[in-house]
Amino acid sequence: MKNYWIKLFGLTLTLSILAAPRVYSAGYDYIDITNPFLKKIPIAVPFFKPISTDTATDQLSKKASDLLAETLAFTGYFEILNRKAFLIGPGSDAAVANVNFHNWTSIGAELLVTGAVLIENNMIEMELRLYDTFKEKLLVGKRYKGYIDDQRKIIRRFCDEAIYALTGRRGIFDTEIAFISTSSGVKQLYICDFDGYNPRRITHTNSITLMPAWSSDGKWIAYTSYARGKPDLYIKLLKEKRGTVISKTGLNITPAWQPNEFALAATLSFSGDPEIYLLTGAGKIIKRLTYNKGIDVSPAWSPDGKKIAFVSRRSGTPQIYIKDLGTGQVNRLTFQGNYNTQPSWSPRGDKLAYSGMENGLNNIFLIGIDGKGPIQLTNNEGDNEAPSWSPDGNLIVFSSTREGPSKIYVMTSYGTDQRKLLDMKGQQSEPEWSPRMTDR
Repeated sequence: MKNYWIKLFGLTLTLSILAAPRVYSAGYDYIDITNPFLKKIPIAVPFFKPISTDTATDQLSKKASDLLAETLAFTGYFEILNRKAFLIGPGSDAAVANVNFHNWTSIGAELLVTGAVLIENNMIEMELRLYDTFKEKLLVGKRYKGYIDDQRKIIRRFCDEAIYALTGRRGIFDTEIAFISTSSGVKQLYICDFDGYNPRRITHTNSITLMPAWSSDGKWIAYTSYARGKPDLYIKLLKEKRGTVISKTGLNITPAWQPNEFALAATLSFSGDPEIYLLTGAGKIIKRLTYNKGIDVSPAWSPDGKKIAFVSRRSGTPQIYIKDLGTGQVNRLTFQGNYNTQPSWSPRGDKLAYSGMENGLNNIFLIGIDGKGPIQLTNNEGDNEAPSWSPDGNLIVFSSTREGPSKIYVMTSYGTDQRKLLDMKGQQSEPEWSPRMTDR
């Protein structure tokens, strides 16, 4: 079998799922992630070549190629070409070695992913390559080895390398999304993978859970729960299932972790008015961040941790404000509409997504931190709320009632490619995208 690998690929690369030397071009000029009129790149993903002839390898090869195509398509960067247009047969050696690039450029493929799969002793080896068909150039070449159950992890690892080669930025393939679901009959906290795969329940109470927030290292999650009969703030270390409860008089809500610090902002009302405070991860108050007789809620940190956006009624209606924590200066950001809430700061720090009400419906808007805009991203499709950015700044997850009960959807940061993330019973809301989980 090893001789076949050498004959098929002519490789000197030997890579595992745990070790990943890189082979790709510099320049990153394939995908301009800042272009709102981004043209999707046509990419061909033929069925991978099964090295052995058994049925299990053949089925897994096809499943793996489908999974890779779906994973790349999720980003919104690619147009996956129909395999019926391919000029070579499924599983052909010509699909993975000694590539005839004309076979692919003639059907409009600008990029090509080839692969081969070997299964031995419950272990899987997978060779994957990404080519630029017009330049006839290898951009990424990898060989991975792991258990058969590692198939999805292998595919995601390769997709991350492919996105990095094409954009110069890491992708979202090791991220998760926290959300609230009524699948159990009461609002509880759940987490799923970035693409909706593997949803699992995190809280197990008979009381309402709301407002999840990730720490910047992805290890901790904060949320509000009524488990003790009032809205208290819970801070949980996910891996060890331990943490802290903040249970001051009144409200303890809308947590938001400070970037790269074990601290978070949250709204507390023990002094009377709901105000925003900075707390340690153990729940100790560091300082008060807002001072106003109106309600101040929903803090959202700038990526550098120097500013917060928040919602306040100080002008009479809920509007979004930005406070510079260094100077103490507060400026109103939103002026269009009478009900603007749920700010979410973009990872690049130049924009905010938020939920705004017009004509009785909530929609997702985008506004520059300089006040330019806003741009409406959703329209005429029920209530659309609770936007949250992917850590690469390419996608926004949100909840929507466009099909009836509230469900979780995802779209590009320009409002295109809106689609449902997962389909569970009950209602799903308040999605919150995690940071990358490489060090968790």
